[in-house]
Amino acid sequence: MVLRRIDNQRDARASGAAAGGKQRINEMIRVPQVRLVSAAGDQLGIVNTADALHKARSAGLDLVEVSTDSKPPVCRIMDYGKFRYQQKKKQTKQHTHQSKTKEVWLHPKTGDHDILVKVAKAKGFLLNKDKVQITVKFKGRELAHMEEGAKVLNKMVEALEEVGKIESPPKRANKQIVCTVSPK
Repeated sequence: MVLRRIDNQRDARASGAAAGGKQRINEMIRVPQVRLVSAAGDQLGIVNTADALHKARSAGLDLVEVSTDSKPPVCRIMDYGKFRYQQKKKQTKQHTHQSKTKEVWLHPKTGDHDILVKVAKAKGFLLNKDKVQITVKFKGRELAHMEEGAKVLNKMVEALEEVGKIESPPKRANKQIVCTVSPK
C-alpha cells in the first residue's frame, strides 16, 4: 500500500513535469516501450526504451519524450541543449512591445531651445513605438492668449511630422490644449 502511493506520487510529478513544458529525457523516461523518431525525422517504430536510449547515445544525442499522451509515448532522438536554445530564442522573439502614451508638457512662453529639447524627447518616444500626448498648459493671464499656446503646439507638431502623425487634432480642454501624435 505504501509503495503504491510513492509510485503514484512519482508518476504525478513526472507527468506534471511533462505537462509544464519540461520534457523527460534519457534515463527519466521510465516506460518499457516508446515510439521512436530518428534525428532526421524518420519513424523507427515501437522499440524498447533501452534500445532507443542506446541508439541515441551511439549517435551522440539525447532521447527526448515529445508526446506523453499517446500509447506508447513518442520519443525523438535530438540534441536537447540545441532544442531548448531554439525554444527560448523563439519565445523571446514573440515578445511584442506594448504601446504606451507618453506626455510632454509645454507652456505658451516655452522658449525655442526648450521646445527643441521636448521635440527630441518626443521623437525618442515615437521611435520606440509609443504615442505622445502634447499638452500646452495655461496659468492665470496666459488664458487670455490661447493663440500663443496654439503656436507653440503647432511648432512641436511640425517638428514631429517626420516620425509621427497626428492621431487626434489639437483641442481645448479647460486650461490646456491637447494633441496626440502616434508613430508612423
